[in-house]
Order: sequence, then structure tokens, then C-alpha cells
Amino acid sequence: MQTIKEAVDALKSGKTTSEKLVQDSISTFEADKKSELPLNAFIEMYDDALTLAKKADEEISKARSEGKVDELFEKKPLLGLPFANKDNISVRGKRLTCSSKILAGYVAPYNATVINRLMEAGAIPLGRCNQDEFAMGSSTEYSSYGPTRNPINRAYVSGGSSGGSTAAVAANQALFGLGTETGGSVRLPASYCGIYGLKPTYGVLSRWGVVAYGSSLDQVGILGHTPKDIALPLSVMSGVDFYDDTSADLPESDSLKNLSAMSSGDFSKLKIAIPKQFLESKGLSPDVAKVFSDTRAWFESKGAKIETVDLPVLEASIASYYVIALSEAASNLSRFDGIRYGQRIDNGEGYDQLYVDTRSAGFGPEVKRRIIIGNYVLSEQFSGDTYKKGMSVRARIQRDVAKLFETYDLILCPTCPTASFRLGEKVDDPLEMYLSDLFTVFVNLSRIPSISVPCGRTESDNMPVGVQFAGPMFSEPKILKIAQAWEEDHPGCGSPIKES
Repeated sequence: MQTIKEAVDALKSGKTTSEKLVQDSISTFEADKKSELPLNAFIEMYDDALTLAKKADEEISKARSEGKVDELFEKKPLLGLPFANKDNISVRGKRLTCSSKILAGYVAPYNATVINRLMEAGAIPLGRCNQDEFAMGSSTEYSSYGPTRNPINRAYVSGGSSGGSTAAVAANQALFGLGTETGGSVRLPASYCGIYGLKPTYGVLSRWGVVAYGSSLDQVGILGHTPKDIALPLSVMSGVDFYDDTSADLPESDSLKNLSAMSSGDFSKLKIAIPKQFLESKGLSPDVAKVFSDTRAWFESKGAKIETVDLPVLEASIASYYVIALSEAASNLSRFDGIRYGQRIDNGEGYDQLYVDTRSAGFGPEVKRRIIIGNYVLSEQFSGDTYKKGMSVRARIQRDVAKLFETYDLILCPTCPTASFRLGEKVDDPLEMYLSDLFTVFVNLSRIPSISVPCGRTESDNMPVGVQFAGPMFSEPKILKIAQAWEEDHPGCGSPIKES
């Protein structure tokens, strides 16, 4: 496993080249496709990745010869570094399908803002990664390209919906990756695959060029082997975007460029809340509870003060989340009609039938399920009352969580009730699949940042377990510093674990 800093140092010194980094990723991808159980993390590699790498090498070589290589990397801190991109984030001139048949053949006409900012910093989009169709799922089994396997044990799921990007990073096919989150789709696969995954404060990363699922909840997230591997791309991508009215500045973003671990003295001032609703959850597995207990003990050993708190409104979070997310999904996905772009099935029977035939053939069963539920919630019988109630509960969650942060610095809780499960185990049980998000959705509803930290493994099957460090809005620098302290006390915990 190579961190971003190690890769940058090697590029500066000439010990490696961007072309080699990209070619190694492509070679790993090509070899894996031929294996008995392919990982299926990348759907395809972009055809110009090597060309961009060669240009980066020329730029680095010229700067080195002029004695200006450090100055060059100050301007372009990610120069020559390849990253994995989720299949719902636009890259100009590249296919974008959201892993759905309905968008087969669609080519993005522009870059998403996050892609533009990464490329301006010198990073190289390596390829598009598998996901649950339209980001609707928790296992990356709902994909028209087939499931992505967990690189730790290929009989298990990688998590979702950003399972492709996560598995690519965990399997050393990319230095870092982009995912998206609506209710846990970055943190959940990060927990399942044993790497770090950050869901930033809503608005910190622009959504321009990202295919919408639930607009009031969606957020781009970052996956990496260490907190530093997340902090640097975050510093590059964050900030107000003219094209996204919900975008916001991230205070103290400069501190992310050279992230340092939280000091021992700062730990002694740290007040941490653990919601008892999560500890008392019937779905919490003993293996996850044990890892969480060990993580709590680490914080206590550092001098942090920890208290169990009562947040009754959290019991309504999963219901509120699915009412809001599915209602917004039904609205957002109405644009995929076979008339403007994507797949089109026209039997000459009029526009209504074209619409029905295209959507029936183009969407998979999980997307159809969520559209139907969302439209039912918004139907005339309800007149939107259920959606309004869901939004009211969300506002209460947001208020109560914000009030909690008046007293506490951090919320600590498991990322998921269980570790990764076997492929096919829950795919036909949507309710059980939805409950995978039980501990993550409150973060999206309250718009706060949270990072999933690889904190241990299960005793039963040696699979990774993540724990969440969640802070108040715009506290990314602080939670990343805490995560970096964990990394330095547990070096390599976010590197790929040897396959079970």
C-alpha cells in the first residue's frame, strides 16, 4: 500500500513516474478481470489516463531539472496521482451510466466540479467504478454490471452504494477514490472493506455534475488508506461553487494540506457522546460491539471524557430518511424517460407507452421499488403530508444533534450494526438491507461530517469493522486530526487486509 505522501515523494525524487502508477493500476485491473472471482470494482479504465500520466511526468521532469519541483507540487499537490471515480460523477467525454441500463451509452458533456478541481490539482481520473444502480443500495449488488466483491473475502459484499470505488482503493487499484453519500454510501463500504471513508458536511463538496438521488441529502465523499489521503483531496475540492447554490466554504481548510494528529493535550479536553439508542440496538452484532468497546477504551486511555447520552429522536431517523430519500428519488428520476437521453424503447405507440416501456426495461428492481414507494408517499392520497412529516422529523434530528454539540465535541458510534455479509444474503430482503444504514443516516439528516475509521475485525470471519467519528458542521479538520491520531497509534489499519 502506498499513501499519497509516499507517492508524491517518489514522483518528486524520480523513484517512480505517474505513467508507472497508472499502468500498475491498469495491469492490476486487467489481471483481476481474468481471475476466477473478479473484484469488479472498476467498470472500465478511461482511455486517456496514460496520456495524462505522460503529460504529468513531462511537467515533473521539467520542474526537477529547473530545481522547481517543490514549487510545482505546491501549485498542483496531486500531480500525476490516479484516483477512482464513481459511475455517477461526470467526467467530460466519458461514459456515465450510474450502473443502470437506462443510461447505457450516455457520455457526460462536462466535468463535475469535484473532477475539475482534482484535475486542476494534477490528479488523473483513472476510470469509472461500479455502484448500486443510481446509488440505491447498501451492497453494490444492485448493479447492471453485476456485484462488486469485497477484496478481503470475495464471497462477501463490498458494501454500497460506493462499493466499486471503495474496493478499488482497498485492493490497491487506486490511491484514493470518490464516492457519493445519501445515507451512508461512503462510510458503509469503507467499514466493510477496512479503509477510511469521509462524508463531509453537506455543501462542502459541490454536487454540480453528480447525478442526483436525494438532493437534500446527497454529498460527494472520499475514500483512502489514511486520514491524510482524505484530507489533501478534500482541501483541493472544497469550497463555494457558482453552479451549486448549496455549496459552502470549509473553514480552516488550509490545515488539511498538511494534516497533523490531535495532540495528547487536546484529547484530554475532548468530550465524547455515545447515543444509547445505538448501543441498545437489537441489530448490533457482538463482533461489532466488541470492536466498538475497544475503540472507546482507546479514547479513554488518551484522556477523553465519554458519556452515554439519550437521543430518542434517533429512533425515527431510519423512517424519516427513507421517506425523504425515496420521495426525492422519485422526483429526480422522472427525468429518465427515454426522450432526452439514455436508452429509448419506442414501439410507435405514443409517448406514454415509450415512457413506460423505457423505464420498465431500463430500471432494475430496487430502483423501481424506491420510485414506487416515493411516488406513493407523494401521491394524492397523502398530498405530500408524509414527506412533510419526514422533513419535520429531520428538522428535529438536526436541532437535537446541534444542541448535543453545544456540550460535546464528538459523537462516537459504530458505522454499521454488522460487518460485511455474504453475497446474496440480503439482496432479496429489502428491509434487512435498509437497516444496514441504521447508524449512518442521522449524519446525513443532520448534515454533519463523519468519518468511518477501520478499528478492528470480527472474530467470527476476520472481516473489517468501522467506527464513526462524527462532529458538528464544518468540523472536518478536527475529526480528521482525531482519525490521524488513531492511524498513528494503529499504523496500517487502513491498508488492504490480506484476503481471508
